[in-house]
Amino acid sequence: MMQHTDNAADAARRLLSWYDRHHRDLPWRISPPMARDGVVADPYHIWLSEVMLQQTTVQAVKPYFHKFLTLWPKVTDLASADTEEVMKAWAGLGYYARARNLKKCAEAVARDHGGVFPDTEEGLKALPGIGDYTAAAVSAIAFNRQSAVLDGNVERVISRLYAIETPLPSAKPEMRALVARMTPADRPGDFAQGMMDLGATICTPKRPACALCPLNADCLALKMADPETFPRKAAKKDKPLRVGAAFVASGPDGAVYLRKRAETGLLGGMTEVPGTAWTSRIDGDNTIEAQPFAAAWEPCGTITHVFTHFELRLSVYRANVAIRDKSGNGWWEPLASLEAQALPTVMKKAIAQAIPHAFKAGTN
Repeated sequence: MMQHTDNAADAARRLLSWYDRHHRDLPWRISPPMARDGVVADPYHIWLSEVMLQQTTVQAVKPYFHKFLTLWPKVTDLASADTEEVMKAWAGLGYYARARNLKKCAEAVARDHGGVFPDTEEGLKALPGIGDYTAAAVSAIAFNRQSAVLDGNVERVISRLYAIETPLPSAKPEMRALVARMTPADRPGDFAQGMMDLGATICTPKRPACALCPLNADCLALKMADPETFPRKAAKKDKPLRVGAAFVASGPDGAVYLRKRAETGLLGGMTEVPGTAWTSRIDGDNTIEAQPFAAAWEPCGTITHVFTHFELRLSVYRANVAIRDKSGNGWWEPLASLEAQALPTVMKKAIAQAIPHAFKAGTN
């Protein structure tokens, strides 16, 4: 291993040379030609994109990134924004704790740092919602610090380059140490983005284009002729199943009854249709107690949604009411503005199951 890592500096140079020619053009990125023209990275843009990109694809993030910058061009604008508006703008991107932490982090930067992001990993990690990865990425890309950036793409590249046999997630400390050894003092941000691009475009999970890889001469997994088997992963456990019910009420004018979830917990602060608790007990039916008001509720099918740690199956009930009920803590949302609400995907699925045309109405 030590003899192999002696080539780290040369491998970094080859990677940067490849990145200069083949980098992806991304809306938050300062490409090498832009950097040569004196353009510098905006830490707000880098931080915002990195938070959005966690467990989300580049293509999915692009429109959200543009939307947020249009609504809140500076971190201080985001800090002073209404939380509900931020949640609405985030709706559909998933992993909603990120949106809550995004707002808290912006507030901390505005309140405690005069609207300027700290320029070290330690300072960044002291902010709400910023962990090891995001701190390293912002530090390297926005501030040119020699930080070891390790995301899923980089894990794949480094695991193959060094044929790391330890399965994930246990291999992360070993991987991070090797990335730190490779990261050059000059252009650490470009190195980090080059490793990400290499994993995204060449060193892909299936059928990697090894012949085009700038690091193929050093790749131990390629020498072993089985790069697709890296990174090694521990056996996955079956996700537990939770069940529940959702109630979709439609008023005389087509408006849908909604309410807001508690601020804490899964999907905290998001908008929902009323429903039961989500339980692992199939015999724990409390649908009658969970009905938001008395109505002729009828079953209309089941939807399934997979969260990170469990699978959810919701029995969906619908009711058409002649008079809007105003006794609860919810509100009636017109179909035309339904799409603009902070509805997580699972709730959109439930509404669409009961009212198939619900989200088409707001886009006409």
